[in-house]
Amino acid sequence: MKLIIQIPCYNEAETLPETLAALPRAIPGVDAVEFLVVDDGSQDGTAEAARSLGVDHVVRLSHNMGLARAFAAGLDACVRLGADVIVNTDADNQYMGEDVIQLVEPILARRADLTVGDRGVATLALFSPVKRFLQRLGSWVVSRAAGVNIPDATSGFRAFTRETALRMLVLSNYSYTLETLIQAGARGAAIEFVPIRTNPPTRPSRLMRSMPHFIANSAATILRAYALYQPLRIFFTLGGLSLLAGLLIGVRFLWFYINGSGGGHVQSLILAAIFVIVGFQVLLIGLVADLVAFNRKIMEETLYRVRRMEMEGFRLAPDDAQSIPTEQVAPGQSDK
Repeated sequence: MKLIIQIPCYNEAETLPETLAALPRAIPGVDAVEFLVVDDGSQDGTAEAARSLGVDHVVRLSHNMGLARAFAAGLDACVRLGADVIVNTDADNQYMGEDVIQLVEPILARRADLTVGDRGVATLALFSPVKRFLQRLGSWVVSRAAGVNIPDATSGFRAFTRETALRMLVLSNYSYTLETLIQAGARGAAIEFVPIRTNPPTRPSRLMRSMPHFIANSAATILRAYALYQPLRIFFTLGGLSLLAGLLIGVRFLWFYINGSGGGHVQSLILAAIFVIVGFQVLLIGLVADLVAFNRKIMEETLYRVRRMEMEGFRLAPDDAQSIPTEQVAPGQSDK
């Protein structure tokens, strides 16, 4: 069994040595542990630093594409390199590397398809009270969308089986953490959260430029994924609320009409009609979206089967890493 630890990097030449030094090179139940660095268009020599530190594989992107694209490129490369288990960790040494062993244990025991490191965000002293509250709120919202109890939705310390990686689609340009959890929950994947430890921060987060920026992007990702995987729930909720508002306003108009003063409340009748019409339209949109979602599931299953056939016939030897033909990787810039 081969396990590959992938590390998406952007200008991490200084922090990479400490991060790599903490990662295990041997794990019970695993035959080989390899490291893969995804250089997301770094300008500080991250790729060269990774090679000098003995990293097994380096995937270089032609320019900075963001964390989500770097994560997806690494996942694709790991599968092509024959990984049976894939671990993702951050390059800033946020997570304690030795906790990889605890993280992959549920997968090796065949209890889980996806494991996520739980930092205990509700009590994490490194986070401000506002950030702790937003982390808890975001995890609760993602839990509702995924149908799974999620204590730490934004943790990037994760492990995947090969099958889970093959089925994973990253559509967001911002971050993969929320979207992939909602996807896994919608598919009924076995997800387990493992308590982990964290190190003191080495630098400010590059993903969260400001609190409003983080909230806006996270909310957009959750809403998009929710509408994609649970269209009936979201559109029927909105349509039902509109119908309820129209019904209540209509009942109010009838009350006044029965009491002989309906002529002065024609506006209420018009407003009730608008809410009812909008409600029915939203319900119809929900039905159409559900049909589209059903078609999307068929396409995802087809894509999974195609990827599986392609990957099974394209397991790379370590020396062949230069030829990884992934869309996210600049041609000719993937190397060992």
